[in-house]
Amino acid sequence: MSEQQKQAQLHEAFYAKSVDEVTQALDTTLDGLTSSEAKARLAKFGPNELEEGKKKSMLQKFIEQFKDLMIAVLLVAAIISAVVSHEVVDSLIILAVVIINAIMGVVQEAKAEQAIEALKQMSTPNANIVRDGHPMTVKSDELVPGDLVLLEAGDIVPADMRLVEVSSLKIEEAALTGESVPVEKELIVLEDAEVGIGDRVNMAYSNSNVTYGRGKGIVVNTGMDTEVGKIAGMLAQADETETPLKRNLNELGKFLTAAIVVIAVIMFFVGIFFNNTSWADMLLTSISLAVAAIPEGLPAIVTIILALGTQVMAKRNAMIRKLPAVETLGATDIIASDKTGTLTLNQMTVEKLYVDNQQFAVHDEFANDHMAIKVMNFANDTKFSQEGTLIGDPTETALIQFGLDQGFDVKAALVAEPRVADLPFDSDRKLMSTVHQLADGKYLVAVKGAPDVLLTRTTQILMDGQVRPLQQADKDNILANNKDMAQQALRVLAMAYKIVDEMPELVSETLENDLIFAGLVGMIDPERAEAAHAVK
Repeated sequence: MSEQQKQAQLHEAFYAKSVDEVTQALDTTLDGLTSSEAKARLAKFGPNELEEGKKKSMLQKFIEQFKDLMIAVLLVAAIISAVVSHEVVDSLIILAVVIINAIMGVVQEAKAEQAIEALKQMSTPNANIVRDGHPMTVKSDELVPGDLVLLEAGDIVPADMRLVEVSSLKIEEAALTGESVPVEKELIVLEDAEVGIGDRVNMAYSNSNVTYGRGKGIVVNTGMDTEVGKIAGMLAQADETETPLKRNLNELGKFLTAAIVVIAVIMFFVGIFFNNTSWADMLLTSISLAVAAIPEGLPAIVTIILALGTQVMAKRNAMIRKLPAVETLGATDIIASDKTGTLTLNQMTVEKLYVDNQQFAVHDEFANDHMAIKVMNFANDTKFSQEGTLIGDPTETALIQFGLDQGFDVKAALVAEPRVADLPFDSDRKLMSTVHQLADGKYLVAVKGAPDVLLTRTTQILMDGQVRPLQQADKDNILANNKDMAQQALRVLAMAYKIVDEMPELVSETLENDLIFAGLVGMIDPERAEAAHAVK
């Protein structure tokens, strides 16, 4: 077994190793590799990129279209028809049908190859790493096993890695697991060697998205050895399974070929020995019979029907690699589909807002300057890209987008009331808090989190613009609306705040207590508008 194969085996179980075992197995440190060692490993393991399989030339693809037995019979028929019967027009028609069929097959295969190219373009161009003990930025294809990579919100994970440091780190792995809810990462050692990808909380996988927090990881797999590389490898392998239509056509072609040859041979000898016909005349007669018996129109009809089916599927954004696959899809009884991103948009969206003891839908009218909207936008780590798109946890980007839709200018608000401190979310507290300096010198503490937890920390409630003590009846109404939203399959968060005279200490027991309840917000990953029709 080669050294690279041994390394690949080790990579598969790195989630079951401690950080010390990981660094020892990869002969690296938490200060990263040296530049010389990284160069040597790059030569050994190759670049961190998805490999292209050996591509067939257009000529090879074109020739492969003629391997079908029925097509071969048609070609022989066309040649015999032209040579023996001098039916040039018929021969040209047969050749035209065969060539058109081959061209269509080549075009469909070329379109299918674009799927692999799409996977390649998902790769991030750069990666932030530590080498020679210093942070630096390198091209992601230069990463090697043992590199120490720095991750932060908005990054695309450049390679498979074992995490060695996390700070409220969440990574969205929908491309691998189908789940849009980001996974909160931890440094625990997973003892079970059979843990699925979605449960490997101490790992980060290539092409997944960092939505929240920060972290560091040691690269364990690069290129085609990554999980996304394995997917690309499977896509690169042509599926050789014959469709029912192709199998039946091949069987028909074999039967017709055998039957025609047998009949032609029998007729040839019968004519010579029983009718005293010259062998030359009988040869022409037998060949003419064979040509006439070949259903040259069948492949043309089949090709046209399948091509029309392919065009219909293309208009619906469905890629058909092989023309006969259209027939297989038409005979399908059961379709197993992923939900997230397939039947849904893979995009969290605000559906309901509960403020002032009322539950509003997003299209209802309510005050867009309500403190609940400000809190959900302030207690938020979403970033804006240079193009203006939102980067971060899907839940938090949904809150920012909701604020923008309601006319809340979060950028301007943060300039007027800048964020000066924060207490990141963690799974124990189930809360996130930010501190903002106000124009009068006071400080606003914005808190969002689980409704049941936040309610235990609130003593007042904002109702119709006025702050008053929180009563048991208020709590009952809040919990009832929380339950109602949850029963609608909504993910519910609560918002609360307080204003203090001095910069507060960043300790949960004091910072996140004596709060003013502002409201609830319910979100969902909505289904695609065309999902119901597609399923039908």
